[in-house]
Amino acid sequence: MVRVPTPDEENAKRIQREREHLVHEKLRIEKALLFTQGIHKRPSLRSWERDLAAVRTGDGRELAHHLRAELDRLRSTARHDLGVYPEVEAERDEAANVDPADETCRKIASPCLIRGVGANFAAVLMREVFYRSFDNRRQLASYVGITPMPYQSHGMDRDRNISRAENPRARTTMIQFAWLWLRYQSGSELAAWFRDRAGTLTGRRRRIAIVAMARKLLTALWRYVKDGVVPAGTDLRGEAPAAA
Repeated sequence: MVRVPTPDEENAKRIQREREHLVHEKLRIEKALLFTQGIHKRPSLRSWERDLAAVRTGDGRELAHHLRAELDRLRSTARHDLGVYPEVEAERDEAANVDPADETCRKIASPCLIRGVGANFAAVLMREVFYRSFDNRRQLASYVGITPMPYQSHGMDRDRNISRAENPRARTTMIQFAWLWLRYQSGSELAAWFRDRAGTLTGRRRRIAIVAMARKLLTALWRYVKDGVVPAGTDLRGEAPAAA
């Protein structure tokens, strides 16, 4: 059943979505322009003219006139975005701390007690996912878009690739967070499960394994936010590392 967000719930998503937009704009200079020219180091905004004059394309040419002009215009945008970025993060933090007794604020603050979970990850998960109610973990994973799609034909009944038709922001966040979890929570049971499952896998098979890891991690965080059940072996901030 489709649950339409209330105007307040939809409005609360704007802060992290604006932050996401600013991050994408910052990356445009590197990925959309410089990388396509074989340039892998972005000029510093502080020494822009000097750095840009020394830049050469992958085949040794100077920057073309129109490309240089476009980069100069993007620099102006980037400098403006750098000034806006702290304001957006301050607004995000203020919204999360308006009322500590409020359930939404509590749910945003709760994941931040886990080592490796920052304010942005917590805000995205709460505003995009955990503000909804789910009956079970499959509903949760289906909403985020990291559950296999069922396939039935004659006597065949199996799961296919994951669905990508749900919440792309939440899906991207969870897969990124799954990689970070392996770094910051290496002693947890989830990290041990991934090591046992993935082993020395590389390429596509390892990416498939990390999606499965993200699905398990999403369920664990849902139970933590909803019922206070800390994922087994998780290292909390200010505490000694828990045993795996």
